[in-house]
Amino acid sequence: MNIFRILADLSHLLSILILLQKMKSSHSASGISFKSQLLYLIVYVTRYLDIFWTFTNSAWNTTFKLLFLASSAYTVYLMLNDYKPTHDPGVDTFKVEYLLGGSAVLAIIFPYEYTFTEILWSFSIWLESVAILPQLFMLQRTGEAETITANYIFALGVYRALYIPNWFYRYFAEGHVDQIAWLAGVLQTVLYSDFFWIYYTKVMQGKKFNLPV
Repeated sequence: MNIFRILADLSHLLSILILLQKMKSSHSASGISFKSQLLYLIVYVTRYLDIFWTFTNSAWNTTFKLLFLASSAYTVYLMLNDYKPTHDPGVDTFKVEYLLGGSAVLAIIFPYEYTFTEILWSFSIWLESVAILPQLFMLQRTGEAETITANYIFALGVYRALYIPNWFYRYFAEGHVDQIAWLAGVLQTVLYSDFFWIYYTKVMQGKKFNLPV
């Protein structure tokens, strides 16, 4: 465990807390993509369910896996029940079938081992790299976002960006190589690049988050 991994996991947890606080305080899921949240739940289920039959001596990993599973399931539950009337499916229209299908194909073609758990893990890595797309597509369609929603996406993007120095550290310190996670992580960070720039020039300057026309 290194400082970059710790900061990445904390940033990930912070993004989830920001999202839940936003929904709870406003009693609304407006501006939040249900499709992205469902994709993240699929990511965590396919990646972390092995904690129930695989032993690990890392309390940190186990705790965060359980937190991500539980919080993601709770978010989807809230959007399906308590705040369903506040979500507008008319703007949450990204075709997630392509993301699911593409991730499944890559997982089957390029796993490290042809075992059920390895294919699920590979699937979850590829799917996570594109799971934010429905949310970004919603922003593009509406042209704006509440500051707290932008803060959620920013914290989620920082989580993924911090994994890049984590991979460098592990490569030089431990000789660890993980091409699938590297490629998917770089792809995911690139998807956030435009958002990061707009966030810096708008939100961090005290302005409302608006996409340029």
